[in-house]
Amino acid sequence: MEQRNQALHAITVLLRASRSLEDLLKKDVAEYGLNATEFAVLELLYHKGEQPIQVIGKKILVASSSITYVIDKLEQKGFVKRRGCPTDRRVIYAVITEKGQALMEEIFPEHERKMEELFSILSPEELTQTIENVKIIGVEASKWQGE
Repeated sequence: MEQRNQALHAITVLLRASRSLEDLLKKDVAEYGLNATEFAVLELLYHKGEQPIQVIGKKILVASSSITYVIDKLEQKGFVKRRGCPTDRRVIYAVITEKGQALMEEIFPEHERKMEELFSILSPEELTQTIENVKIIGVEASKWQGE
C-alpha cells in the first residue's frame, strides 16, 4: 500500500478507535449518573484540586461556553461548588465537594481498572510507543492548523 493510502487508512483507524473509546467511556460513566464531560471535570478536580473554571475547558478539551453549563449541573448534583478568587474577582474556582470526593473515591478505582484492562492487550513497550506516536501526530496536526 502506498504511503498516501496508508496515511488515509491510519486516519480512519485512529478516528474509529477514538470513537470506540469515547463510546466505552460514555457507557462507563453513565452507570454513575454522569456524562463524559462531567466525569472529566470531576476527575480533573479529584486529581489536581480546585481549578479556575476558565482553565478547565482547556484542560479537558471542552469549549469554554460549555463548561459553565457542566459546572452548573455538577453543582446541582452537589459534586462541585464555586469559590471566588480572593485576589481577582474575575476568576472563579471550581472545587470538588465532600460528596464529589466520596463519589470519585468510590468509582474511580473501578474506572481505572477497566481502562487498564482495556489497554492490557498491548505490552508496556507497545503502549509507550502508541502514546508517543499519537502525540507526534497530534503535534503535527496542531502545526497544520496554524497555516
